[in-house]
Amino acid sequence: MAKISDYLKLVKFSHTIFAMPFALLSLTYAWVTTEPEKPLWLLLLQVVGCMVFARNVAMGFNRWADREIDARNPRTANREIPAGVISARGAMWFIVINALLFITLATLINPLCGWLSPVALFIIMFYSYCKRFTSLAHIILGISLGIAPVGAYMAVTGTSSWECWILALIVMTWCSGFDIIYALQDADFDRENGLHSIPSHFSARTALIISALLHVASIAFLILFAQSQPQSWLLWVGCSLFALILASEHYIVTPKRQRNIGIAFGTFNALASLSLATFLILNLVICG
Repeated sequence: MAKISDYLKLVKFSHTIFAMPFALLSLTYAWVTTEPEKPLWLLLLQVVGCMVFARNVAMGFNRWADREIDARNPRTANREIPAGVISARGAMWFIVINALLFITLATLINPLCGWLSPVALFIIMFYSYCKRFTSLAHIILGISLGIAPVGAYMAVTGTSSWECWILALIVMTWCSGFDIIYALQDADFDRENGLHSIPSHFSARTALIISALLHVASIAFLILFAQSQPQSWLLWVGCSLFALILASEHYIVTPKRQRNIGIAFGTFNALASLSLATFLILNLVICG
């Protein structure tokens, strides 16, 4: 029988750290710039809960949808479903339960979040099938993760703003870019099995150039967002660290040096997200 730890491995719970800091940044911005009716502690619990449930749905469904593909790929054959640690039926029950919890909690936050929760679930689940017919699956993943700051802002205000959409664009371009880097590992397998990705469609060099351009766009959107923030050294240290870490990813991963993909994907992106959110949240709290 599968254990809780097996399900945490199934959804790579540690990777929640990628989008979560942006959701918390958006929540803090909404809290500081508006007059929310709910206490901060309750909003934090609700937003974090929705983030966890939504990610469980997204990753659980991705692993369920890709279970036969993963079984054929030597890199992913030891994942929980193809390895038999978690059954396909067990994974589906996990997905359904988390989806219901997400919709329920979103509805409790406010009517707008409740109505939009099925739309959010559709987007994050739709991504899992995209590589079967388009090389733009990386962009769909970016959009899926970009929902986080918009949802967090809506949870506080019951509406949206251009600032939360700029945060969404930062997340979308950043995550799309690093997913292209990650997909380099499966480029040959994808070509042989009729799966679509930018690395399988283009050369590794071209894929990395596209990734770099997306990261340049992410930094440009960040600079735009920074114009709406209280101006202090905290703001620009956070932005500079984010840009430096993204540049470092492209320094350590090249067409001939792909062994560093794991470090670039996991460690560097976690540091980028955490450092940016930490400094910008402190900037809002101290200087806002």
